[in-house]
Amino acid sequence: MRLTQLSEAFIRSAAYERRFLHKNPWDLTMVVWIPLLTVLLIWWIFSQTQITNLPIGVIDQDNGPVANTAVRYLDASPTLSVRQMYYSAAEAEAAILQRDIYAVVIIPEDFSRNILSSKSAPLILQVNAQYGTHSGIIQTGVQAVAGTLSAGVEIQRLIKQGMAPSQAAIAYSPISIQRISLFNAATDYQQFLASTVIPALLHILAMVIGATTIGRELRDKQLGHWYGFIASAQAYDNLNGSISANISDSANISGNVNNNVADNTVQNIAALSQPAAKLPNSTAKDNTNQKPVSTLPSVHMGVLLFGLLGKYFWPMLAYGLWSILALWLATPQESVASSAVFATYLGLLLLMMLSFWLGAIFTLGSFSLRMGLSATGFISAPSYAFAGVTFPYIAISDSAKHWSDALPLTHYLKLHIAQMQMQAPVAISLPILYGLAIATVVAMMLTALLTKRALAHPERWGAR
Repeated sequence: MRLTQLSEAFIRSAAYERRFLHKNPWDLTMVVWIPLLTVLLIWWIFSQTQITNLPIGVIDQDNGPVANTAVRYLDASPTLSVRQMYYSAAEAEAAILQRDIYAVVIIPEDFSRNILSSKSAPLILQVNAQYGTHSGIIQTGVQAVAGTLSAGVEIQRLIKQGMAPSQAAIAYSPISIQRISLFNAATDYQQFLASTVIPALLHILAMVIGATTIGRELRDKQLGHWYGFIASAQAYDNLNGSISANISDSANISGNVNNNVADNTVQNIAALSQPAAKLPNSTAKDNTNQKPVSTLPSVHMGVLLFGLLGKYFWPMLAYGLWSILALWLATPQESVASSAVFATYLGLLLLMMLSFWLGAIFTLGSFSLRMGLSATGFISAPSYAFAGVTFPYIAISDSAKHWSDALPLTHYLKLHIAQMQMQAPVAISLPILYGLAIATVVAMMLTALLTKRALAHPERWGAR
């Protein structure tokens, strides 16, 4: 088959889909506006790049000078904010349950006296550990305040004994930690979470679109009508502005097809557009030659493949643009090599294409749009939890690791973090790009094969 015929199939299929999107605002919204709003909304949610001023409560049972200093230090901590002083454990517990505060610090009686007497004087921290991020930050902040207070008290005691301030500081803590953050040094949550959450959400939406784009043709029993349209040059030339769901339109297609292109294929395509109950079981009789004519159309894989590419052209174009926007927002202020940005964008583009084909595969494999959407939700929705971004990959179980390795989002996020956050050499991420490219090609060919199988079984069309 000539390349011009394949390109015509691509153009006709893209025109078919463009007309559908024009007449169906909700499907157009899924392609254009929802992903755009998703990108902007997530970036706005994480616009405060660092977690600060987490509200805590304090129960001061001592009311001494050192206790007052501890309260001031807690409120001065950049990650903590003393929301209120409480006078009973019941009040503090009620505030925690209502999420007015996330923790309460209890300063016990004789706290100041014990410190002045060189006795142990612990601060009691009760934290709502249901919120892992909040509790971890609060514990770190309170620990820092306790360490500062302890250092101040001990250094003052050594100074009173006649030691120089510099020597007292060294004597109190002879071993110190010099901490150097290699990546995401500013703990920027836009860079850490938002830049990885956005591809995960686009992955979910892309799989939904992949399932619905081909699934609605099965649901509405229009798969044969679609293939007849893209396989007929005259059908495109004589398009009068209506792609109808009526069965009679399929018969009109066969009347407009050039004899050199269609031959018996058009009769078979028209047969596929009829209700399943009217199809013969195996063969039909030709009224002229009395020869058996197969009820299965002669589907050309090249036409079918290019037709699928045209059908998904507009979603691919839209998600390609939103991917550019997502990476532009995710690019940190410091310079990132253009090769790293290009490799990341190519990986994200391959992830979107693979998502479209996977959604189509699940729908075509089950002959049901409902089952296809269920499968896409089951796979894509929890994939971020297995990607190793928020929960360490090395800490999950072996079975969870196998599932994580099977998810395409896991591999893309490895590439994304390596290139956009760690600024690793591009060569490190090339195997991921190769793997995504191979998976995309394989999924595209499998989609074409499953579409050909679906064309051969019109009796299974119409499932919800």
